[in-house]
Amino acid sequence: MSMDDPIGPADIENGYLRCKKDAESGGYHVNPDADFARGLVGGLMVNLARYGYESCPCRLASGKKDEDLDIICPCDYRDQDVVEYGACYCALYVSQDVLDGKRELASIPERRPPRSLRSKNSVPVTSGPLQVTMPVWRCKVCGYLCARDGPPEMCPICKAKKERFERFL
Repeated sequence: MSMDDPIGPADIENGYLRCKKDAESGGYHVNPDADFARGLVGGLMVNLARYGYESCPCRLASGKKDEDLDIICPCDYRDQDVVEYGACYCALYVSQDVLDGKRELASIPERRPPRSLRSKNSVPVTSGPLQVTMPVWRCKVCGYLCARDGPPEMCPICKAKKERFERFL
């Protein structure tokens, strides 16, 4: 896709359906306001045409993929935002409670550090073994590992629920 190719309603609908399928296969949900979600998917498609990758439509991308890896949808901040606030920063992805109407959407603070604090090598490394600055969680079903404050709601590999994770480090 390039900026020369117009993005039409059929393209947005296909992108929306793909996004919805991908979200649900990973234990997430697309915002139940379908028109709003389609608008966000349209923004992803514009960014794909503009930059060659689907950066978050609610953040300013640099146009350099290696600088924007953290905001390529689904962004690095999605999981923590959905757990803590019920939705990701742009509200494309929502929790089950939001989907069921048990939780209202609210403003979500930006987790992305300022550009001056971001670097390609953001994990501190010493001359010895790699230093991990947050807990590492292991899926007891398939062995998937992730470093984050808490376990994911669902394993992206085997779809095991959060209760099947254990603290690894």
